[in-house]
Amino acid sequence: MWRVNTRAALLLAALSTPLAWAQDPAAFDPQIRNNTLAVNPAETLALAGNSSRGTLLAYDLRAGKLLRELPGFVTPRNIVFSPDGERFYVSDSSKGVVERWHAGSWTREASLAIGPGAFGTALNRDGSRLYVNNQAAGSLTVVNLPQWRVEKVLTGFAQPRQGIKVSPDGGTVFVTNFLGDKITLVDAAKLEACAEVGGFDKLRAISVSGDGRSLFAANSGADTLSWVDVPSRTVIKTVKVGQEPYGAALRPDGRFLYSGNLKSNSLTVVSLPAFKAVGEITGFSGPRQAISFSRDSAKAWVLNEDLGIAEVDLARKAIVRVLAPAAG
Repeated sequence: MWRVNTRAALLLAALSTPLAWAQDPAAFDPQIRNNTLAVNPAETLALAGNSSRGTLLAYDLRAGKLLRELPGFVTPRNIVFSPDGERFYVSDSSKGVVERWHAGSWTREASLAIGPGAFGTALNRDGSRLYVNNQAAGSLTVVNLPQWRVEKVLTGFAQPRQGIKVSPDGGTVFVTNFLGDKITLVDAAKLEACAEVGGFDKLRAISVSGDGRSLFAANSGADTLSWVDVPSRTVIKTVKVGQEPYGAALRPDGRFLYSGNLKSNSLTVVSLPAFKAVGEITGFSGPRQAISFSRDSAKAWVLNEDLGIAEVDLARKAIVRVLAPAAG
């Protein structure tokens, strides 16, 4: 069932020329909506996008203002920065590509074909590999970034969307399957699936603990977060949060987990290791999984549905300012 699709990999490599997507196609999967937020390692720049909008917004986090709009997308799905912050990668499911951008000059450097449906992305720690979900093809594409080529395409997934994480040691890739409500574990050395975890309800975003032994997942169908014991591949606890949680964001110090509750317009604060809801942060507008943290775990940036960014003081459990998008 799980195999490398060599023919597909060759086709995608052939499509990776600049002429492959010379003209933007019509939106491929507009019925599936999501947003994305990425903060650079220096915590000076944030990039925000929504799959219904053909531009990305770049914010100056120090000045608290919009810097510019980056055009040329159709349905942007996910954004990740390189470890040094010099570049960022954007997946677009309608264009069927991952694009490499230079953050200093705001230029699109290259485009690599993944196929229509390119969705969630995750980098390994050293930035040498990018893993790309394809929700339409039911596949995981492994991109060799230094060589800028498709290394392998793994098939057998069921609508893998935005939820994808790499373990801190780089050894395991966790891929969510929206259909079937399960998480597939992929051995990063062998590049093959090695296990599955089920028991979710409209599975959304996931997070992985620093030691790689715990995984946390949002269940938007049950209004809960799940705690998965990775070694035993089992859900060991659930906790009730707000309505339609999409986020399951673990802050860097590992002490608290935050759900992004789409319908409650809030974040539920879950303490660890007790795994209990201990508070609610309100004042958001349609928060989903797009939540980023400062390295010192003092603040969070949460994307609102209008692509404004709420900056949160986590100790006070309060929004301290909102970075607003341009009018209109």
